[in-house]
Amino acid sequence: MARTTSSSVGNLAVAGASASGAPGRTSVLNVLITLRPSQWTKNLLVFAGILFGHRLFEPAAIVAAVAAFVIFCALSGVVYLVNDITDRAGDRLHPLKATRPIASGALPVPTALAFAAFIAAAALAGSFAISWRFAGVALAYLVLQSLYSGPLKHVIIIDALTIAIGFVLRAVAGAVAVDVEISHWLLVCTVLLALFIALAKRRHEIVLLANGASSHRPILGEYSPYLLDQMIVVVAAATLIAYIFYTVSPETQEKFGTPWLGLTIPFPLYGIFRYLYLVHRREGGGSPTDLLLTDRPLLACVALWALAVTLIIYS
Repeated sequence: MARTTSSSVGNLAVAGASASGAPGRTSVLNVLITLRPSQWTKNLLVFAGILFGHRLFEPAAIVAAVAAFVIFCALSGVVYLVNDITDRAGDRLHPLKATRPIASGALPVPTALAFAAFIAAAALAGSFAISWRFAGVALAYLVLQSLYSGPLKHVIIIDALTIAIGFVLRAVAGAVAVDVEISHWLLVCTVLLALFIALAKRRHEIVLLANGASSHRPILGEYSPYLLDQMIVVVAAATLIAYIFYTVSPETQEKFGTPWLGLTIPFPLYGIFRYLYLVHRREGGGSPTDLLLTDRPLLACVALWALAVTLIIYS
């Protein structure tokens, strides 16, 4: 795949903006598109608490976990709205993001802000119905991601760490919602895996935009494919080591009453290697969710891992 020059990026942006601004699309539909329902699969991490907390088959816990998932879908949608508002100028220079409703002008900024405020208020109100602790985590997530949409995305390394911490807060929220202990292993593995994905996404953006990367987002000028490759190698290795130690640790074996969780180690090994293959050989990684849903081997790996973990823990 040839690298996209900054001029061609601009031409694609103009074409995308024109296409996105076509008549017939209502404001509600544009808001729904901006909320990015396809990205809500990231919030499935909320269910980690009920799975590893031995409450997967308790009706009350299931209801609480589903409610937490819905609330975080709403909150992540608010984050996308705010992010698209703050990034609209740079998105117009991106070959793919230029078609987004706010960047193209199809969704006015005041309308997007009104919807963001309404959805955020409704989601936070609903979070208090679960528990005040869950509401605190939900508010922390919303504040952190709002800061990311502002100054934090312009600070090298901190930008990727902020994304990773956002995933950790999802996992914490799921554990709090069903009132189970928050394992330090869960936090470590989550932050490392999320950081791995965030760095891979940065690499994809730099390769895709080439010389126009810093024009789209100035922080991309601080990275390079080589630097990101070094970071990705370190984080990938740390992720695998952390998961291996988790599965074979006496603490884990005592908690679940089985020494067989180590049998699931091949799944994250294959999953990370497959992801790296898609990033380097198929130039994927721009949207981790799309990559997961469209690559059948990767999707099968995640599904089989979840099934194996469930069978080992609950049998």
